[in-house]
Amino acid sequence: MITDISEAARHTIEVSSASGAYPVFVGPALLDRLPAVVSTYAPAKRLAVIADDQVGPVHGALVAEALIDAGHDVTCMTFPEGEASKTRKTWSILTDEMLDAGLGRDCVVVAVGGGVTTDLAGFVAATYMRGVPIVQVPTSTLAMIDASVGGKTGVDVRVGKNLVGAFHAPRAVVADTAVLATLDATNRSEGLVEALKHGAIRDEAHFTAVVKAAHSLAEADADAWAECIAASVRLKADVVAQDEFEGGFRQILNFGHTIGHAIEAAADYRIGHGRAVAYGMIAEARLGERLGVTDSGTADRLTEALAPVTARDALDVDPSRAFGFLDADKKSRGGRARYVVLCRIGEVDGAEGWAREVDDDDVKAALDGVLSGW
Repeated sequence: MITDISEAARHTIEVSSASGAYPVFVGPALLDRLPAVVSTYAPAKRLAVIADDQVGPVHGALVAEALIDAGHDVTCMTFPEGEASKTRKTWSILTDEMLDAGLGRDCVVVAVGGGVTTDLAGFVAATYMRGVPIVQVPTSTLAMIDASVGGKTGVDVRVGKNLVGAFHAPRAVVADTAVLATLDATNRSEGLVEALKHGAIRDEAHFTAVVKAAHSLAEADADAWAECIAASVRLKADVVAQDEFEGGFRQILNFGHTIGHAIEAAADYRIGHGRAVAYGMIAEARLGERLGVTDSGTADRLTEALAPVTARDALDVDPSRAFGFLDADKKSRGGRARYVVLCRIGEVDGAEGWAREVDDDDVKAALDGVLSGW
């Protein structure tokens, strides 16, 4: 019964979508409630459970077993772990496996894993048979806070991240914070970046709360993470409700991502997404200060908050190569990258449609600064 998970979840957040609102359930010990979620929000006999080859044998197997015990016909599929697998080739392999299994338009995809899985499996669901439902089961902090919510799906290509994809909202999201204890500290800290980003663009109080809770979050406190994730999802849900398909306002969620994605791609994805975005946030805050738009000291405040995932050491990234990825960013207009600029912590500058073009010399100065260790 749906009341089971509603009562078990610490928080339930409704996210608006053109295809209908969907719930995000947050709290510990929710994975065993997944069959009730599927039967209520995405009823289907046949399910495709997609996970990477690290998460699959652990959480994916538990999810599949629970669904089989509930009477579902489950096809399990895995792919090699890591950003390098978020490609059209892997998308093709997974869709072919679904076709070979005889899955039709009446199937449902269940994505179990981190941000790579939510993006990749989401794109599979968006395109398979012109679109089938998906239930997202994020297992990383980054995926729980950001990647599983909002309906963005996609894969990376040679010239940049997430340049091929689709908007495809899930039917439900189940964020079981108990699974975060299975992650290492580095992986858990990646989610802090997105939580701090949500505070930086929308709510200074949330930003401050995340900083204060950093120790508990680092220790994988399931209750602390439930509060952090729920607050962040509410902030993101509010933005998505106003601009689901990123025609304008939703661009503020890309703060730190334009430069962050360029750093990530230039490093051939040796630098994790969260860490790359952390450097991107600092760089874009320094860019805003350089332009005279962002309050002085904002970048220093971000630098201090993001210290758990950054270091004041030079990054092994070629500045020229990173700069070359910027204009290929998916947020570019007319072949020119655009940047989200803060007024201060908690507020984005709304001029020029929430993101703006910036002179190359200013961008290079900000990018070179973070790559050289400030």
